[in-house]
Amino acid sequence: MTTANDTGNVEQVDKALLLAALHNIDNTPHFLAGPIATAAAQAAQNLRIVLVSPLFDANSADYQSHRPTALGTKRFRDVQNVLTYVYVQATKVAQEMDKILMDVDVLLKGEDEHLQESATADAQVVYKVHDFEPKLTICSTAKDVWLSPSEDPSARNEPSNTPDIAVPVPTFYPVTALGGTFDHLHAGHKILLSMACWITAQKLIVGMTGNLLQKKVNKDVIQSLPERIDCTRRFLELFKPGLAYDLVPLKDVAGPTGWDPNVQALVVSRETLNGAATIEQIRKDKGLSPLRTFVIDVISHSDAKLDVEDAETLRKIKMSSTFIRKWIVQQRSKP
Repeated sequence: MTTANDTGNVEQVDKALLLAALHNIDNTPHFLAGPIATAAAQAAQNLRIVLVSPLFDANSADYQSHRPTALGTKRFRDVQNVLTYVYVQATKVAQEMDKILMDVDVLLKGEDEHLQESATADAQVVYKVHDFEPKLTICSTAKDVWLSPSEDPSARNEPSNTPDIAVPVPTFYPVTALGGTFDHLHAGHKILLSMACWITAQKLIVGMTGNLLQKKVNKDVIQSLPERIDCTRRFLELFKPGLAYDLVPLKDVAGPTGWDPNVQALVVSRETLNGAATIEQIRKDKGLSPLRTFVIDVISHSDAKLDVEDAETLRKIKMSSTFIRKWIVQQRSKP
């Protein structure tokens, strides 16, 4: 076992796993900044970050349970803020080291869960943040490296059970939908997909932009539709196994949401709100029930929980397929 003092001797690896416990999600988890930076610097191809909390335990959402829970819609914005912060910290390091194509996955697990072997088997090193003592079952033979958390007095506060959405909504929706290009799957995509999974109980429909990409910059390096569908499906099944995933090519802005009466919720980014309004009108014209729309605003610099440094980091991080395609083209042009 290696301790934080020895991390300078840990050689770079292709794939790494970082495990950390979350005692609450009321505040930005700044205590993870240092450990994430260390793990992201050491990983060359893939960094998988697993955040473990009793707030994510499956049985905490039971209506008879009085335990605090963050499942489903209960703490939607707080969960999104945690995911955004963690993804931004890892992406910042990767971009600073020009590891633009490094794959970062953030998983949310309850203490009583079993982490599927596919999520851990190929890790060559497992980083653990001190104070990590969950019941989570982990299948990995990689060596452990213990990391000290960054200073964060709020990290051990007692968890709150106050919902962060004022209007009463169901904890889960049986069928949820979202859409996008999902080219060169990056942190922004994964936050959107994760939050859609988070509020879904049975099936998630993902509309994949098909022939509508001809005006995209550097369209010659856009991944094929089958490749984008495969990458997206693999991430979804990693993040939340057990859901039914229906990934379908989009021929128009609405896709299945324009005719499927079983869809109850729609997850969109701030940039695609106009599309949500169009879908709403289409459903209204067809006599279909309106959808509950959840907006993911990954780059919300004005969020009350962001300090000045966090907001500045968000401004600098480029979480876009356009940026990735530009980088790929530049690499190809180098002698």
